[in-house]
Amino acid sequence: MSEEFRVFGMTIPRIAILNGAVLCAWGVIAYFIQSSEPPSITALIPAFMGMPMLLLGLLSESNPPNRHHYMHACMIVALAMVLGGARVITGFGGMTWLTIVSHLLLLQIGISFTVVGVRSFRYARLQRESSVIE
Repeated sequence: MSEEFRVFGMTIPRIAILNGAVLCAWGVIAYFIQSSEPPSITALIPAFMGMPMLLLGLLSESNPPNRHHYMHACMIVALAMVLGGARVITGFGGMTWLTIVSHLLLLQIGISFTVVGVRSFRYARLQRESSVIE
């Protein structure tokens, strides 16, 4: 490939690392600021979703020959985030503000990463096809 696909100057693995770190940080923050006693482990769900994305991003940067495998797995994680976060669309009844923020964060990161990932895959395919023609 002549040039790597970038969004806002960042590579897709770098975006995965950033998204995973944000979700991990939010999960830990949500766990400690919740008002229930004892704290509920479900507040860490964003961190549980962010950790695989973070690790896959790091693996993808450290092992470029297998980057496409790691990024495909990362897309599956992003789709799971969309499905998990979509619960907020059905209604806010019975949800705390912390739950709503966590679901919206999962939904936003999942959708945006899916869109960026699809654009990246299309770019890679077009680069491959253009190198075959030349």
